[in-house]
Amino acid sequence: MSAAATQAPPAVPAVQTIPITVDFSGGLEMLFSNRRHHSLDVPAADDEGKKSNIGFLVRHLCSTALKDPRTDLFVLDHHIRPGILVLINDADWELEGEEAYELQPGDNILFVSTLHGG
Repeated sequence: MSAAATQAPPAVPAVQTIPITVDFSGGLEMLFSNRRHHSLDVPAADDEGKKSNIGFLVRHLCSTALKDPRTDLFVLDHHIRPGILVLINDADWELEGEEAYELQPGDNILFVSTLHGG
């Protein structure tokens, strides 16, 4: 038996993930299976190999967790809809770089709808 026949195939590298929590409030939880709290393992890099950021998280949430077909209640033109407050670890995302903020292990991201019917 040759040496090549006894070698195991190369291992496929495991996808690196970032453990975070995502919370929804103000009615947004209805779009996400009526669950306010989600513990997620998000890929550490986006499709282009760049470190995952809030923009990637929003796309990831839309493709994996958003259960309601009314996506326009959460995103508009591929960005968070105006009227949704985003907090990163209890700080306004505007102070953290908005969609460019790179996700860190243990982050808590809160999406709160400030839009109300009347």
